[in-house]
Amino acid sequence: QAQQAKFLSNVENELEELAVTIAQTRKMVELIKGVATKEKERVEKLFAEASEVLATFQKEVAGFIEDGERSMLGEAEADLRWKEERRAKLAQCKQNLENVPSTDTIYFLQEFQALKIAMEDNLSPASSFQNELNFTKCTQAVCTVKDILSAACKNQWDRLQGKGVDGLSFQEMEEGDQSREGWGNFLPRHPRVFFLPRAVAFIIDLDSDTADKFIQLFGTKGAKRVLCPISYPESPTRFINCEQVLGVNLMNRGNYYWEVELIDGWVSIGVVTEDFNPREAYNRSRLGRNEKSCCLQWNGENYVAWFGGSESVIQQPFFHTIGVFLEYSEKALTFYGVKDSKMTCLRQLKASPFVKVQSDPFQNKINHQFASLFSSKLKPAFFLESVDAHLQIGPLKKDCVSVLKRR
Repeated sequence: QAQQAKFLSNVENELEELAVTIAQTRKMVELIKGVATKEKERVEKLFAEASEVLATFQKEVAGFIEDGERSMLGEAEADLRWKEERRAKLAQCKQNLENVPSTDTIYFLQEFQALKIAMEDNLSPASSFQNELNFTKCTQAVCTVKDILSAACKNQWDRLQGKGVDGLSFQEMEEGDQSREGWGNFLPRHPRVFFLPRAVAFIIDLDSDTADKFIQLFGTKGAKRVLCPISYPESPTRFINCEQVLGVNLMNRGNYYWEVELIDGWVSIGVVTEDFNPREAYNRSRLGRNEKSCCLQWNGENYVAWFGGSESVIQQPFFHTIGVFLEYSEKALTFYGVKDSKMTCLRQLKASPFVKVQSDPFQNKINHQFASLFSSKLKPAFFLESVDAHLQIGPLKKDCVSVLKRR
């Protein structure tokens, strides 16, 4: 009887525990259903907003084509009518002249004079035709939008499935910010930025007041090293001993991503502190040769990371496009080689407590001094090392969003 009572007691306890867990599981089931329902409603709403955006864009493009067709067709039809009327008039004058009897000299002269006047009357209507019909650009614009949407959809689907870049899963990367609401906030994001946590595509304008006299600027996006000095006005922020130029943009919080096209020559890309003295001697003012800047250098054979006068050679093939990802809160700077919308990590500069002091002198330098860079505001920096070295901030490609959000 004692064993039977004990057994029944255990059964009773088990029943009570199951009742509790069943209640908890039932709540979990209801929670999952409720969250899924809300998520479906939000997704449905966002897709509806996206459809409205696309429908509006389609309507605008169709209207643009119709307006262009109406305007240019009116000019073309007016020109056609004038030519047809001129031809009919010349044909009539010619026929009148041919019908004049050979003995009627006065009448012949009159008709001949009329034909001559008609031939000289060549005042055609003014035409403003362009070499290319302006509305034919619509196909390219819509194709670009389609490519952007396709790439964005694929990237986001890969993200939902846990796929990252270069074989890394997104679980191995820092979780991105999932709070973005609405289609309007979606468009400004650069396609490759979806691979980077909470990154914002960063618009860089070159600062002409910092450009060395041997650097020629092309607007605010291009820079090339030249042989003949340029007569720039005096500026306390201008480099005088090194062929460098800075961006006007300041970075002091958040994450930033930008890309640079290496067009020709030896080029270094990096960041420098706002308080850096541009009048330092050549060996001290070069990017990465001091504790107030760092960079990735292409020397014609290899990529080399520089900081504090220390270097680390990178064994990677040449990439025309270099992506720079600055994580201010993480005190990290990562350089990527970009090709065909794929990113290859070339080198990340970030302090690591797990690297032995003697195993990597460059990383040892990073561990001890790199974090101090982030105590100041930073600026994008560029060093054109060889004559004819040429770079372009960008890039503007079909697979890139043309409207980038300024940080």
